[in-house]
Amino acid sequence: MGLFLLAGAAGALPTNAQAPQALVASQPRYSLTLTGYNAVPGQTDDTPFVTASGAYTNPEVVAARSQDLKDELPFGTIIAITGPSTKSGTCGYGAVSDTIGYRVIADTMNVRYANRIDVVFGTKDRYLLPDGRTMNAASLLGVCTGVSVQVVGFVDISNPNKLPKTQADVVAIVERGNQLAIK
Repeated sequence: MGLFLLAGAAGALPTNAQAPQALVASQPRYSLTLTGYNAVPGQTDDTPFVTASGAYTNPEVVAARSQDLKDELPFGTIIAITGPSTKSGTCGYGAVSDTIGYRVIADTMNVRYANRIDVVFGTKDRYLLPDGRTMNAASLLGVCTGVSVQVVGFVDISNPNKLPKTQADVVAIVERGNQLAIK
């Protein structure tokens, strides 16, 4: 089954971008469920463009975490997401992985979810399906269990304007490794 990206892959992680090996080896890794959402009222609270941290809901860099992970993944934590080792049910990770890149934890999910990361996608991130229909990236991602999430950095977003604006900004922080301040 072939899928074609209609929107640009602005969030794609450059192929040469890698977290320094010493950093990766020393940071925690979690096996979680991955889902996606859009910054629209039906999928968020009544302020869809403002995250729980106060930052703008930027679909290029923002991710939300379930509330049970607030100590492990505080706001500002930069994560690398690796898809599940086995394909299951509704997981479309392979189709949208090029738009995920590194993500900064800047939002919180509804209390009913646990052990979960939710990646925000742009509402115009659409994929062409083989039958001619198009599907939003968040819907295409579906629910992916057994996804590996690893801490690769930290950025202080106590001032919401400090949230990196692009994948290139996040990559630069991770590659420098000098803003790592994991508790």
